Amino acid sequence: MTAFIIFATLILGIFITSMFLDSKKAMEVFITNRFAKPGTKGYIMGADEGGREILFQLIIGARNSLTIAFSVTVLTTLAGLFIGTISGYYGGWVDAVVMRIVDFISILPRLLLIIAFLQVVPNYSMLAFIFIMSVFSWVGNARLYRGKALAESSMEYIKAAKTLGESDLRIMTRELLPNMSSIIIVNTTLSLAGNIGLETGLSYLGFGLPSSTPSLGTLIGYATNSDIIKNKVWVWLPASLLVLVLMLCVNYIGEALKRSSDAKQRLG
Repeated sequence: MTAFIIFATLILGIFITSMFLDSKKAMEVFITNRFAKPGTKGYIMGADEGGREILFQLIIGARNSLTIAFSVTVLTTLAGLFIGTISGYYGGWVDAVVMRIVDFISILPRLLLIIAFLQVVPNYSMLAFIFIMSVFSWVGNARLYRGKALAESSMEYIKAAKTLGESDLRIMTRELLPNMSSIIIVNTTLSLAGNIGLETGLSYLGFGLPSSTPSLGTLIGYATNSDIIKNKVWVWLPASLLVLVLMLCVNYIGEALKRSSDAKQRLG
């Protein structure tokens, strides 16, 4: 519960506060205020190398990072759920064909492909970034949901629904998916933490959002030399701590949901 309260408070605070901030103004360069310390007039959390307020970049960057992570999580969950459910429900040659395609995609180096596509697309936007990340990140979800759908499809209630003449679409949406809800919720929650980390990592490496668009990864990426790491910690430490807190909260929430959905584990 504590993790959920902290996470919800952070999310609401970040998105509501960012509505009152101007991204372009926050990224304006004031070179005379380069690396202004926290508490300096006009700088609550200090300034980066370009004299830009770290607090504004932190709020806008967190909003961008969370928007990307939420979007990728939703898209990959929907894609994995659709493909996995179809494959597991029908089985047979449908399952064989779909899973061979999934096997082929899963052996590809996902991170390298994302980086390669980001390099190919000129001046990509946040939407393009989300799309490229999602294209190579749904495979694990498809495998997971396919296994659950395969197991559920052999249950008596599915056979009974087929015997009564219900359509496949109705069986999948009214019978199968509700019985997969626990694994969907848990996996979606845990995937969110992974996508926050993936976006942050790509931005840190310089393959995320453009430098003119702040994110948590770009803020951490400002720690480019020993002087900034040791003597100007206000530049990169707040973003690092925020990423840590967000990922811990999401993981705790996911684990709590997992325990509550598993009756045996809950009783244990």
